[in-house]
This record gives sequence, structure tokens and C-alpha cells, in this order.
Amino acid sequence: MAENDTSQEKSEEPTPKRLREAKEKGQVASSRELNTTLVLLGGGAALLLMGGGILGGLQDILRGSFSVERELIFDPGVLYEMLLLRIGEALVMLLPLFGVLLVVAVAGPLSMGGGGFSGKAIAPKLNKLNPIAGLKRIFSAQGLMEFGKTLLKFILITSVGGALLWQMSDTLLGLGHQPLERGLMHAGYIIGWTFLTLAAVLILVALIDVPFQLWSHQKQLRMTKQQVRDEFKETEGKPEVKSKIRQTQQDIARRRMMAEVPKADVVVTNPTHYAVALRYDQTGMRAPRVVAKGADLIAAEIRERARAAGVSLFAAPPLARALYYSTRLDQEIPAGLYVAVAQVLAYVYQLRTAARDGAARRPEAPTDLPVPDDLLRRTPPRED
Repeated sequence: MAENDTSQEKSEEPTPKRLREAKEKGQVASSRELNTTLVLLGGGAALLLMGGGILGGLQDILRGSFSVERELIFDPGVLYEMLLLRIGEALVMLLPLFGVLLVVAVAGPLSMGGGGFSGKAIAPKLNKLNPIAGLKRIFSAQGLMEFGKTLLKFILITSVGGALLWQMSDTLLGLGHQPLERGLMHAGYIIGWTFLTLAAVLILVALIDVPFQLWSHQKQLRMTKQQVRDEFKETEGKPEVKSKIRQTQQDIARRRMMAEVPKADVVVTNPTHYAVALRYDQTGMRAPRVVAKGADLIAAEIRERARAAGVSLFAAPPLARALYYSTRLDQEIPAGLYVAVAQVLAYVYQLRTAARDGAARRPEAPTDLPVPDDLLRRTPPRED
């Protein structure tokens, strides 16, 4: 498919195949603003719920770290073990916070359909080192959007952050007059609410960025009409090749069908336009089966094969048309034709008996065969 075809306008929506290939390459819609906002919201909520406990735990760790017996200070091995112990305690204490941040960090890309890992996405691309392409990206719609988001975030964060500092100035100054444990708990509470407030402000930026990123991603994957046609040929195959394959399959099926004609008991004809070969085995079949059928040239070939094999031909135009239109190959005849076909087969068996016994008089052929009108439809069933 011509990926670099710039002579046509990319006016067509991306096909499922193109979307799937883009995802395999790691080319998916993503919003850094959404990810940042979710991380801040999750981190702020976690700090609000666990901030006091975390700060209290850090206080215990610091108190335990500085409460060391004098003789142990001069033993480097003991100090090293204490350091590892305190680090482990701190990591265990911070593990719930890290877990929350990990979940929200993954939730952002997943919410925009960016799940999965692609090695192609992290592979180095030399074309990104092209300075001309870099300038084009800077002055593109994406670059202008990034500049606008950065400016908007600066204005929002500065305004809201300044307002928070102004409103909480007395509270922040009052932390120094509180007992250590209570002050730490209060500080954790303030930090959590500050994170939540700033994250809530960034929701506005994310609401602008997410639709833009989805639109930009869809626009990048748009295709020209020629690309759609080329992909259809690659997926479905070229029409001429499909036609050749279909013709070959029909030839094979026709040869297989003609090989069954000599095994038939009778060939019901129109007598020139249609021919249907029937076979009936009383021990293994519930009803007669159609082993071959055709119209015009195929019907003529069926008649020739039947004559060469000594299979009886029986001219019954309505019955031939009904069998042709209402049955498929290797399928039992419909119940509505049981009586008519039974009369034909009985006549054929009488002919064989008369020929074997050398009878001088031929049996009388059945006439006025009962054929329901609803079986004389004009559209033959498809052969699977």
C-alpha cells in the first residue's frame, strides 16, 4: 500500500486493518495532560487518606534512626544494617502510595485505547533527528496546541497556587507552633488537599487535550482512496485472481459431479435445457439424492455421460425444472417430489427388468407427474 502517496487528499477514515497495524507499531492516541491529571488526583487522594500516617511513620523512622546507643555508633556494620532496615521500613510504608500512583498512571493510556506493549514504539527512529522535520512539528497544529496547553497550565497553576498560598498563609505559619506529631499530620492533610485542588484545575486542560489528541490521531491515520483500494486488494485479493480461483473451483466441482453421473439410476431432462441425475439406494438412503444437475451446456454434458454409461434418460420438463430449482448437489429431493420421482424410478426399474428378461413389450412411461407449483421457482439454490 502506498503510504507516502501525497497526490491524493486523505479523505477516507482509517480501516480496521490500518488501526490494528498502527496499534502494533505503538501509534495510539495519548494525552499527557490526562495522565498528569490522573496521577495528581490519585496522588492527592492517597496523600489525603494516608498522608498523616505516612508522615507519622517517617517521624518514627527518624526518631529510631537518631536514637542509637553510643557504642553502636562506632560500629560501621551495625550502622549499615540499621540504614538498610530504615530504608526497608520506609519503602513498605510508601508501598500503598506507589501502588495507587502505578494504577492511575496505567489507567490514563488504557482509557484512550492505548493498552498493549509494542517494541516498535521504543525502537530508535533516525528520522526524528531530522532538524527540518523537527521544525515542522514545532510549527504544526500539534506544536501550537502544546504551546497553548503549557501557557494555560502556567496561568492556571500560578493563579490557583497563589490563591491557595494567600488563603492558607496563616495556617502554614501556624504549623510551626504545633506539636511535632500534630503538625506533621496537619501538614499531610494540607499537602493532600493542595494536590487535589491543583489536579482539579488541570481537569480543564485535560478536557481540552483529550478530544484534540483523539482527533489528531484519527487525522494522522486517514487514508487516500487509492490506499483504501490497495488495502482491499491486499486483504480480499485482486478481482482477476479471485475470479480465476473461483473458475478453477467450479471446474473441479464440475469434474467431480460428472464422475457421479455413471452411478445414477436415472437422468430427468427438460429435455434440452435442464438435466438432473438421481440415485437411490434402498439400503442406505432415506430418499433419492441429486448426484448431478445442470442447465444448457452442462445439461448436455450430463446427458452424454449418461448415455455413454447406459443410464436411463427420462424426459419430464416440469419435474426436471422442479428438481433443478429446489435441490442442491448430494441433497435428498424434497418431500413434495417423492411421488413423482418414485413413479419415474419404478418405470426405470421396469425397463431394466424387461431388458434383462428380453420382454418384447416395453412398460408404459408415467405421465402427468404430480409436481407442486411452489417448487417451480426461478432461482436455483446456491451451491456451498
